[in-house]
Amino acid sequence: MSLLKKYTKDFYSGDNNLKLLDQRYLPRWVVVVLDVFFSSLSLVIVYYILSGTPLHFYNSFNIYQQGLFALLVSLLFFVIYKTYSGIIRHSTFTDILKLAFATFSTAITLILINVVFQIVKGERIFLTTSILLYMFVSFTIMLLFRIAVKESYQFIKNATLRSVAKRVAIIGVDDYAISLGKALATESNMPFKLISFIAKTNVDKKYHILGKPVIPISKNFSETIKNLNVDGVLLISESFSGKERNEIVEACLENEKEVFNVPLLEKWNKKEDIEKKITPIDIEDLLERDPISIDDNLIKLDIENKVVLVTGGAGSIGSEIVKQVAEYRPKLLVVLDQAESALHNIEMCLLVNYPKLPFTTELADVSNMDRLQMLFSKYKFNVVYHAAAYKHVPMIEKNPHEAVYVNISGTVNLATLSTSYDVEKFVMISTDKAVNPTNVMGASKRIAEMYVQSLQEEQGVTTKFITTRFGNVLGSSGSVIPHFRKQISQGGPVTVTHKDIIRYFMMISEACQLVLQAGTMGNGGEIYVFDMGKPVKIIDLAKKMIRLSGFDPYVDIDIKITGLRPGEKLFEELLNDDAMTLPTHHPKIMVAKITSEKFEVIKSKVKKLIKTARLENSEEVVKLIKELVPEYKSNNSTFEKLDKKTTG
Repeated sequence: MSLLKKYTKDFYSGDNNLKLLDQRYLPRWVVVVLDVFFSSLSLVIVYYILSGTPLHFYNSFNIYQQGLFALLVSLLFFVIYKTYSGIIRHSTFTDILKLAFATFSTAITLILINVVFQIVKGERIFLTTSILLYMFVSFTIMLLFRIAVKESYQFIKNATLRSVAKRVAIIGVDDYAISLGKALATESNMPFKLISFIAKTNVDKKYHILGKPVIPISKNFSETIKNLNVDGVLLISESFSGKERNEIVEACLENEKEVFNVPLLEKWNKKEDIEKKITPIDIEDLLERDPISIDDNLIKLDIENKVVLVTGGAGSIGSEIVKQVAEYRPKLLVVLDQAESALHNIEMCLLVNYPKLPFTTELADVSNMDRLQMLFSKYKFNVVYHAAAYKHVPMIEKNPHEAVYVNISGTVNLATLSTSYDVEKFVMISTDKAVNPTNVMGASKRIAEMYVQSLQEEQGVTTKFITTRFGNVLGSSGSVIPHFRKQISQGGPVTVTHKDIIRYFMMISEACQLVLQAGTMGNGGEIYVFDMGKPVKIIDLAKKMIRLSGFDPYVDIDIKITGLRPGEKLFEELLNDDAMTLPTHHPKIMVAKITSEKFEVIKSKVKKLIKTARLENSEEVVKLIKELVPEYKSNNSTFEKLDKKTTG
């Protein structure tokens, strides 16, 4: 009983469930035993076929000895050709060829033995007809067995998958949608079952594509999807505008249908990626943003064959700049960061994705002037992209001296060295929080802007200092979307600081494309402002993310208002109240001409600020920051009292 249990446990779960589909493959000895059995069956069939004919078997050996001898020869060639090595349910032409060679070799060997035996003994062992018939019958039976196993496995697998596969409709009837439909039809192991196509325009209801009906949108999409017996829809995002995507998602959510996003098939790496590429739609896919076009030739002139430094190159924005710069074939790309683990990660990324790229990583702190001077002297940089900064608003509000060390002193160090070593361009990443700042972080970035702006006006400065200013980027560390995702995965609640708070959002890739493009513009001293699109109400963002995850806001996942954090304001601005903006040749980039004090005045105040920060007197540090940035008014912060003293 235990022996039977041993050999059946892999195929039977003990709860009346067969586990055939869970098996990786049959053991090789089982395949050999089966093939020997089929060979024996073939000999029996040959015997009964010939016994009814005038032909007679030779008597040199009895019929059982002849059969045993033939089986041993067959077994020998099964081993030689390894006919048992393939997985039967995945049999290929090569496996069939091995089987054919084995049976053919068996027949040839038996015929040769016959000839030799006749020469020696003057008689034969086997009928030649029986040998040839045995070859054809045994090959046919073993081939049919493999075909039967393969087809049965596929049938059972398809039946199983069909029972759990999601019933879906593809939105659209263009070439991309049809290609997706074909991919679903040809991949039998897909977790999706195509039911129909949904046309964006009126079509004949009898119209079919790939055997599936094309459903026209009746009154509106919501009404159409409501009456369809599907679990969800597949949406090729590139075929729809942001507004259309949002309308489709809203209609599906209203009718409890899932929405899956599919990239264009031409962007897929390989066929096996189909299932991985079809994913639930993300909130990032629903931002109503027009695609960005950039002038590759201008960026190429800035970067190709140049020595490029990216500070903060292991951070969210810095690492994306690194990847995009890598595409333009710099002479050398130097990635600088103080976070060793993150720096190691970007190094591994470059080694894998850009094996021919000349690059190096440098572990350094931008506030360390001596270390930076060593690097500038060693590499002789042509272009600097300065993304190193502390950006977490509440954290910097508690540690204002750190904002001075990194955001201000770090920028001063890099700008000073850039002018000393004749760097061609210095592109600084700033933030919308630098506009009418309400927190230390934003004010520190505004001082950094002012410093490089005023330095540009100094005589003998040939470096072009360019500032780029934009809002929140999706996917960056500390971004609200991954934070909400984590809270939803933990069952909530989702926390929002204020019911009316709004933010501008941009994809990291878009922001960095515009950074590179802005770097090609102007003569230096300009602040470039990016078109961030429409502002998003954060509480609406939270609600939609909860619904996209299959839950009801306030029912399954609660939303709690926690109050504004220190230094946080309800809405961000991209320009100062008195700033003048002018369009550029790029529709997504505007230039703001903001006047700044003389460099000697700024330099003197900044020097005093840096010296004071070393004493770690937070209140005194913030007081000096407010003197440098008069429009800086603290909000929901312990430093509000400094504003009251000023106005009192």
